[in-house]
Amino acid sequence: MSLLDWIVLAVTLTFIVGYGIYRSRREQNLESYLTGGHTLPWWQVCLSVMATQASAVTFLSGPGQAYTDGMRFVQFYFGLPLAMVVISITFIPIFHRLNVYTAYEYLETRFDLRTRTLTAILFLVPRWLSTGISIYAPSIILSTIFGWDIVWTNIAMGGILLIYTVIGGSQAVSYTHVQQMFIVLGGMFLAGCLVVRLLPENMGFVDTLEVAGKMNKLQTINWEFDLNDRYNVWSGVIGGFFLQLSYFGTDQSQVGRYLGGETISQSRLGLLMNGIIKIPMQFLILLVGALVFVFYQFHQAPLVFNETALSKIENTVDYQVLQKKNTQIFTEKKQAVMQLQQALEKKDAAQVNLLQKQVLNLTKQSTELREKTQKLVREKGGDANDTNYIFLTFVVKYLPKGVVGLLIAIIFIASMGSIASAINSLTSSFVVDIYRRMWVTQASESHYVKVSKISTAVWGVLSIAVAMYASRVGSLLEAVNILGSLFYGTVLGVFVVAFYFKQIGAKATFWAAVMAEIGVVVCWLLNLTAFLWLNVIGCVAVVAMGLLLETILGKNKVVNG
Repeated sequence: MSLLDWIVLAVTLTFIVGYGIYRSRREQNLESYLTGGHTLPWWQVCLSVMATQASAVTFLSGPGQAYTDGMRFVQFYFGLPLAMVVISITFIPIFHRLNVYTAYEYLETRFDLRTRTLTAILFLVPRWLSTGISIYAPSIILSTIFGWDIVWTNIAMGGILLIYTVIGGSQAVSYTHVQQMFIVLGGMFLAGCLVVRLLPENMGFVDTLEVAGKMNKLQTINWEFDLNDRYNVWSGVIGGFFLQLSYFGTDQSQVGRYLGGETISQSRLGLLMNGIIKIPMQFLILLVGALVFVFYQFHQAPLVFNETALSKIENTVDYQVLQKKNTQIFTEKKQAVMQLQQALEKKDAAQVNLLQKQVLNLTKQSTELREKTQKLVREKGGDANDTNYIFLTFVVKYLPKGVVGLLIAIIFIASMGSIASAINSLTSSFVVDIYRRMWVTQASESHYVKVSKISTAVWGVLSIAVAMYASRVGSLLEAVNILGSLFYGTVLGVFVVAFYFKQIGAKATFWAAVMAEIGVVVCWLLNLTAFLWLNVIGCVAVVAMGLLLETILGKNKVVNG
């Protein structure tokens, strides 16, 4: 990076961290440290919720996902608006009325301590693992730019995040979220504009979209019902609804954000606005990836975007043969794409269809070469999955000085927001649901604040440890959502029983949750269905088995009585 890039990066990060610590500098009690003290207006709740979900994974893997698989991933969010409505009607009033620190406190009131503890653990495990994956995402940037070992970049990234999370708690996290979202959204919009400007002079924004569409990168809707297809309307609306309902309704990293709302109305409005804004935001992020794909039709893309992996094979004869073939295909495809764009301008349907087939065939050949290269990387012990490097490589190599520093700062900022929220939520659940409830039940407020800060540091270190192994999971964006789907359905099922099935008792709910979670894991291990449906399976299984077990237990009581 240039000196200007370094200045932009340093100033942006210093501003965000410093502002968060400054705004949260007053004396803290447990409520202000864990929830922010219920002082946030609706717009700050909205931005904080969005920033928590939109991690560096979103901005690194999102464009890469669209580059490799088109924009159909946006269907993943189709169930979000309905989930926000349900949470606003049911979850928020109950949590506010009980004045809880965590969502799981309510479960002890409704059931018992055992059910509360089980649900908290089902939250802590996946949230800890996914936080480690989120730390790994920005670490890729440092590793790619400087060639540093990923171990040290993970430590450096995690260390920066812990500074203001430990010191400022929830308030520092929420205050920095506002600035983070404005900078992030502005930067991604700027990136999209710059991609179009770097294309040939005769190609405008509309021309770029037409070419991307003909190359099947703008297909967003798939109405076919297929349980094995990860992204279609049905998996998004049904499976996505259950996932988003569980994530926003029962995951402490999000519950903690809207519990900081000043009133029930402020929390509700912030969450509903998130439901309205999130899909267009994710659409634009994916659109940037589709634009980058078109850009690489005029500038030869590497066979491997991960330069560390490339260094393992670039001197081999096999790679050089593949690279030569790739250059030949690129030259032919570039000419065909230019002709396709001209045919689109002239509205020559026959020529457009002919050239589209030619371009798609050449794209298929390029994909096959990439797959062969990835296989070669794996044989040499490297990381073959480079989806997370596509957008970063474009930013570093092709964008102007200053803009590179800004966009890298954006990815860092997005990471800081989501990871800080996640670590804060891990601390909240551990301290409130386990430490204060079962280990040290009578202590001073200052003692619990001190333990919370220590807990924050410990969870940070444990998350950094997970980040060391995150390179093995493939696409980070998919990995985080798959991980959540393994647990969220069961947790949601417990809350659904708590809210809507008053006849089901604690014992039946506990064992139903245990059996449902085992069933979900088995479905995943046997690859019986796409991951979004695991949320539906987990939730429905808890309710169904809870009703069954309660019936059996009820009969036993009658017999014994």
